[in-house]
Amino acid sequence: MTAPGPPDEELSRLAGLHGVATSYSPSPDRTVAASATAVVAALAALGVDASTPEAASSALAARESELRERLLPPTVVHWTDTPGEGPAALATLPPGTRLRIETEHGETLTSAEPLPAGVHRVMATAPDGRTAETHLIVAPARLPSPPGRSYGLLVQLYSLLSRRSWGMGDLGDLAELAAWAGRTAGAGFVQVNPLHAAVLGAPTDPSPYRPSSRRFPDPVHLRVESVPEFAYVTDHERVHALLERAQRLRAAVLDKGALIDRDAVWELKRKALELVRDVPLGPGRQADYADFLAREGQALEDHATWCALAEVHGSDWHRWPAGLRDPRSPAVARARTELMDRVDFHSWLAWLTDAQLTAAQRAAREAGMPVGIVHDLAVGVHPAGADAWAQQEYFAAGMSVGAPPDAFNAHGQDWGLPPWRPDRLAATGHAPYRRLLRALFRYAGALRIDHVMGLFRLWWVPQGQPPTEGTYVRYDAEAMLALLALEASRAGAVVIGEDLGTVEPGVRETLERRGVLGTSVLWFERDWEGEGHPLPPARWRADCLATATTHDLPSTAARLTGEHVELRDRLGLLTQPLEEERAAAAADTAEWLALLTRLGLLQGTAGGHSPATEEAEIQAVHRFLLRTPARMIGVWLPDGVGDRRPQNLPGTWDQYPNWRLPIADTEGRPVSLEELTASPRLHALLEVLREGR
Repeated sequence: MTAPGPPDEELSRLAGLHGVATSYSPSPDRTVAASATAVVAALAALGVDASTPEAASSALAARESELRERLLPPTVVHWTDTPGEGPAALATLPPGTRLRIETEHGETLTSAEPLPAGVHRVMATAPDGRTAETHLIVAPARLPSPPGRSYGLLVQLYSLLSRRSWGMGDLGDLAELAAWAGRTAGAGFVQVNPLHAAVLGAPTDPSPYRPSSRRFPDPVHLRVESVPEFAYVTDHERVHALLERAQRLRAAVLDKGALIDRDAVWELKRKALELVRDVPLGPGRQADYADFLAREGQALEDHATWCALAEVHGSDWHRWPAGLRDPRSPAVARARTELMDRVDFHSWLAWLTDAQLTAAQRAAREAGMPVGIVHDLAVGVHPAGADAWAQQEYFAAGMSVGAPPDAFNAHGQDWGLPPWRPDRLAATGHAPYRRLLRALFRYAGALRIDHVMGLFRLWWVPQGQPPTEGTYVRYDAEAMLALLALEASRAGAVVIGEDLGTVEPGVRETLERRGVLGTSVLWFERDWEGEGHPLPPARWRADCLATATTHDLPSTAARLTGEHVELRDRLGLLTQPLEEERAAAAADTAEWLALLTRLGLLQGTAGGHSPATEEAEIQAVHRFLLRTPARMIGVWLPDGVGDRRPQNLPGTWDQYPNWRLPIADTEGRPVSLEELTASPRLHALLEVLREGR
C-alpha cells in the first residue's frame, strides 16, 4: 500500500509522465505537496496501477518504454502561423518515414505541406517497421476578435419572465430582450447562463452549472406557443386548461413573489408539448427534423435514450438495472426499441429547442447586434446525467472536479462533476470536446467558457475524500485551444474565458495570445503587485469582458449599500465579526467611489445612499468601465433596476434560493420583461453605455 505523506521520487516521475501533479501553489510564494494517496488515486483513474512501490516501478518502466518507442503522440497540433514547412512533430520522424494523411475533407495526401485547417488523420510507417496513427489539428493562429467595441446585457434567462412566459424566462423572452436591446439601446450582445439540459426528475438540481448534458439544450426553455404545430392542436379544452395553469404559475412569481419552480414549469410544458407532438409535421418540417437526426447521430440517440430510461428507472443511471448501465449493451438496444416513442419525443424536443435557440440568435443579429447571444459552457456535467452515462469511457471513474484550498476557502471545493480523462480525449483527437463546441457555436455569437483554466488542468478529488486530498491533472491545452480556435473561426464566434480567481502562471498569456478574451470584474481589479489600490482604467487589459459583477457575486446595489454583508451575516457565512466585515466592505467601496470621484465620473456623493445617489453611483461604475480599453463591457441586467439579491450565493444550498429568483427592483418586487424594458432607471443606465460607447 502507498505510504502516507508526499509521493516518493519514483511515484513523482510516474505521475509527471501521466500529467498528474505532485504539488500545487495556493499563492505565488507557497508550494504544497500533494499526498501520495491523491496521486495514486488519480493515476488509478487513468488506468495506471501505482498502489504499491512495486506496481509504481513497473508502471514507470512501462510508460518510459512506451514514450521511448512511440513515433507520434495521439494528437498533434499545427498552428497556421508556425514557421516552417509543416507540423513540428512530423518533422522529427526518422528519415524515410512514409506518411499517409487522410484529411477532414476526404482527400489522401503523402505530405504534410500544405494542409488545410481541420482535424486530419495521419498514418506513419518508419523504416524500422514501427507504425503510428495520430490526429493532426491544423488551426488558425487566433480566434475571431470582437467586431469593434460593444456593450451588452448579462442575465440568467430563467430570471427574466415576461407576461407570456410560463413561470420562468424562456427562449421567446431571450429573443424579445435581444431585439429590444439591439434596436432601442444599441447593445451588441446578451449573455445568458448555460442552457444545457438538466437532469430529469423532481426536484431537479436548479444549478445550470451541473447539467445532465452540455451537448444538448434543455427544452424547459421552449416557448411552447412558438412551436408551429401548437396552432393546430385540436384539443382546445386541454390547451385552454394548460394556458390557465401557465398564467397561474407566471402570476405566482411576478405578482405574489413566489420562487421560480422549474419542476412545475417543466411538468406543464411537457404535457403541452405531448399534445403538440400529436400534430403531424408538414413535409418541409419533417425533412428538417430528419436532417437534424442525421446530423446529430449517435450522440442524440444516446441522449434521448437516457431521457427515456430515466422516465422509467429514475434519473441516476448508477441505480438502473445492471444491463442498462452500459449504453452499448444489448439490454439498452432492446429498451431503446421498446421505448422508441419516448426516445423520439426527446429527440424532437432537442430539435425544437435547437430551432428556437437559432431563432434567438437570428433575432439578435437582425436587431443590429454585432455579436448577438453569448452562451455559457459549464465546466462539467452531473455524474448521474446523460453525458456521464453515454460517454463513460471518457470520464475518470471515482473522481470529482473541484478546487484546492486557497486564501478564500481553506477547505477547498468539490463541485461534484466527473472530469474527462485527458488520455482518452487525446486518443480520439478530443472528439467529444470538438462535437460539443460545434453544437454550441451553431447558435452562439460568442461562447463564455466557465473556469477556462480547466482547459489546462483540473483539480481531481477522489470520491469520499475531502477536497484537500486532491491533486491537479493536466490536459493537452494546446489541442483544446486549437480545436476552440478551429470551431470558433468556422462559426465566426468570439470566445470569453472566465479566468477569475487563482490562475496558473502563463495561462492568461497563452489565452490572450490565441485570442481568448478574459473576464475582469471591477471590484477585483486592483494593483495587487503594489499597494492593492483600485486599478486605474488605463491599466486594465483590453482583451476582456469587463463587468461590475457576475451571477456568483453581490449585485452592484448590494455592494454599494453593504447589504451583501448583512445577507451573509443572516446566513451565518461570515468568517469575521459582523462589524469587521462591515468596516472592510465599506472601506473597499469608499476607495472605489473616491477613484470615481477623482476621475470626474461621480459628483455630489456624500454619506448615505439615497436611491438617487445609489443610481448615480451605479452609472459612475459603468462610466468607469467605459474608460477602460476592454473590448466588451457587460451590464448585469438586475443592476438596471437596483436588484439587491445575488442569483447564486456560493457556500449555500438550501439556506438560500439559488437559481430560483426572478429579477426584482430595489424593494424585492419581481419585475417582468415588459416592466424592465420600460424602466426609466434601466434606460438611464443604458444611455450612459450607449453614449460612452
